[in-house]
Amino acid sequence: MSEPIRVVVTGAAGNIAYSLLFSIAKGDVFGKDQPIILLLLDITPMLTVLNGVVMELQDCALPLLKEIIATDKLDVAFQDVDVAILVGSMPRREGMERKDLLQANVTIFKSQGAALDMHAKKTVKVLVVGNPANTNCLIAAKFAPSIPKENFSCLTRLDHNRARSQVAMHCGVPATHVKNVIIWGNHSSTQYPDVHHCLVNVSGSDLPCFDAVKNDSWLKGDFITMVQQRGAAVIKARKLSSAMSAAKAICDHMRDIWFGTPEGEFISMGVYSSDNSYKVPDDLIYSFPVQIKDKSWKIVDGLAVSDFSQSKMDATAAELVEERDTALGLVGT
Repeated sequence: MSEPIRVVVTGAAGNIAYSLLFSIAKGDVFGKDQPIILLLLDITPMLTVLNGVVMELQDCALPLLKEIIATDKLDVAFQDVDVAILVGSMPRREGMERKDLLQANVTIFKSQGAALDMHAKKTVKVLVVGNPANTNCLIAAKFAPSIPKENFSCLTRLDHNRARSQVAMHCGVPATHVKNVIIWGNHSSTQYPDVHHCLVNVSGSDLPCFDAVKNDSWLKGDFITMVQQRGAAVIKARKLSSAMSAAKAICDHMRDIWFGTPEGEFISMGVYSSDNSYKVPDDLIYSFPVQIKDKSWKIVDGLAVSDFSQSKMDATAAELVEERDTALGLVGT
């Protein structure tokens, strides 16, 4: 057995964390021989609920789970952490303007970024889940200047999995037979689910997605809209936001950071833009196709981009620029 790694999950008394913590603690993310110390952070009014979550984790009798620390204090939660999964955020409430949402969240992620900077290991891998995830991630990174910006990412794997699943169902194949879909841009309704480089394994042969689906109008129309609006559809049906699927996506995302992506495959994650890749402005957290090796991601370069795709990639970038500028104005940077 190796030394335990310290993993903090924020919003740990919430809906997503309830579906996530068991998978982390039993070894689905960091490996079946990797002991875990779980640090669970939530706001003070949720501590009673959080203690119930701790009791359940204890009652699972998981051999890899060496210690559980439940707290409402940032310095305790982020102390020497190897991994930070930032799930907790202020949700948008009825009648709330987007600027109000940003105002609430920049305060949260400014303080968490500063706490990471002060207390976490400099090698910490930070995944931001709480929405608006891209901009929250950027704020956290800016307030943790001693931690490389490459260590920060935001979750667009749920959108990636949604796109992959829709293609698979349309073709009548398992989701594992669909690879290299791309989510470009923001985790919002402007995101661009792109299948121009996607391959679908049909009867043992990898076919370009457009050849496998045989319905170009669907792929360029309803498919895109369905993926963009899937989260809202789940809320409408379930009266709650996605939790099980979000937790699965978090696990997929962190496992790929830890162990790398398969040869020849790429996945989607929101990462720091700094070299004008695909004409994306610098200083954004933007979802790109990436490959991961040795816990480091690299944007897949050289992919052909049609005018149709570029217009959608530019639109979601423009939204992120506006969000970033609003958020930075609110924190005075």
